[in-house]
Amino acid sequence: MGSVLQIQRSPSLKIERPAVSSSYRKIALWLFASFQFFYLLTSTGRVRTPDEYNTLYTTESLVLHGTTAVPQALALHNFYGRLDVHGQPRAAYPPGQALLCVPWYALGQYVIARLPGVPAEDTDLVVAFTSCLSSATFAALAVMFFFLLLVGIEIPLHAALLSSAMLGLATPLFGYSGWLFSEPLMAAIFAGVALVLFGGGSESISLKTAAIAGLLLGLATLIRPTSVVAIAVFAVAILIRDGKTGLRATFSLCAASAIGIAILMVHNTILFGGPLSFGYPTTAEGAKHLNSFETPFFRGFFGLLLSPGKSVFVFAPPVILALLGLCALWRRDRGLAAAAALLPAAYLIFFAKYNQWEGGYCVGPRYLVPGIVLLCLGLGPVLDENRKPFKVAAGILFACGMLVQCLALATSFMEDQVPRGHYYDASWNYRMGYSLSGSIHLLFKYLGSDQPAKLGLGWDRWFVFLAKGGLSRNTLAAIGVLLLLGLGMSLAGLTRTLKAARVSHST
Repeated sequence: MGSVLQIQRSPSLKIERPAVSSSYRKIALWLFASFQFFYLLTSTGRVRTPDEYNTLYTTESLVLHGTTAVPQALALHNFYGRLDVHGQPRAAYPPGQALLCVPWYALGQYVIARLPGVPAEDTDLVVAFTSCLSSATFAALAVMFFFLLLVGIEIPLHAALLSSAMLGLATPLFGYSGWLFSEPLMAAIFAGVALVLFGGGSESISLKTAAIAGLLLGLATLIRPTSVVAIAVFAVAILIRDGKTGLRATFSLCAASAIGIAILMVHNTILFGGPLSFGYPTTAEGAKHLNSFETPFFRGFFGLLLSPGKSVFVFAPPVILALLGLCALWRRDRGLAAAAALLPAAYLIFFAKYNQWEGGYCVGPRYLVPGIVLLCLGLGPVLDENRKPFKVAAGILFACGMLVQCLALATSFMEDQVPRGHYYDASWNYRMGYSLSGSIHLLFKYLGSDQPAKLGLGWDRWFVFLAKGGLSRNTLAAIGVLLLLGLGMSLAGLTRTLKAARVSHST
């Protein structure tokens, strides 16, 4: 793809990288479709945790009643949130993710639930299933944006594809594509913002581009208020990339992000009486305070980096290689490298002090997943060097990462984590010795058993879960065949487009 120009920072100098070619954009779309159908096929299709139910109940209320109040959570004794100033129950988190999940919920409510072989009493199972599939789309979008970022900084096609495959299959982005947490959505937003800011190929970031990125980041606070950390990171990344010439763009990003923050504050004031009053309950299990920062820093820091049950290196092995590529990424684009390094670092420092730094009931370092996506951009420059040691390391880390994700997805993490004293101790503190050994034990237990597991236990795939729930196996088979056909067509399209791109660039 040609050599990379070393850009000298000067207000009067403007050097542009070539724009991403149309063939690469077509590859990106087929890559999205391939991961979309793959993630749909491997999704668990059900919700388990309070965070997931938060989203599901709010989405249900929006679709069926046009409100974000969740009285059904109280009726089902599964309420995690607060009563608003009018006495209405509201979920703990802002409604951003729930709003974006509306199309998937509507698909379940008005299409899938009305198919032949779907009992009327199974509608709740069906809408939970389709809502969960939203994470598959968000995760696939994150992979697509990631690929476009790499080819945008002139990473060769083979290295960009391999890096994207490692991200999509060997990091927790794969696992979280099958659950209804907000992390895949946040990963897609942050990767999309990075693409908006640093994927245009121009030397300096325009005010309009910065404003678009800022608006996206501000609205992301309506999904996770902690997105304010990302606003600061991207502002710093612009300054690092463009120096003094980037001051106006930085101001534009911050000003535009203030729109989303203002909407969040108005939302909080109307519902809870103050701009900084969120829907979080004061305490949860065992009267434990969750939403404060009382964890000793090095406990959370060690846990997220080195504990067997939460280590980023255990659950996302490719980051080991990605760290080696940050310097080379810096030489290609300082702003992108700054975002790739600073976002995971900022999230690590922020959540290390958080009382529930482990992320509640979940697999791996949940809160770090969006940062892991950007950090993995360092894979591109490493794999571009085409050195045998790096190839061997990439293969090993790829295999290890996929194995971890498959083990995490095989059975329900809740079945492993809920028994008292295993995941949390008697005081509801995370046990630092927790690991995937419990999930592995469950896997072998079900492999060696000829007795079907109860609903919600055992193999944690949507087609198994829905079949146990009473849906017709013929209907499920038809859905599965359609998804397999979609995956096959997407892979075929990707293959054709790759061949055409190679021919085009070779000539």
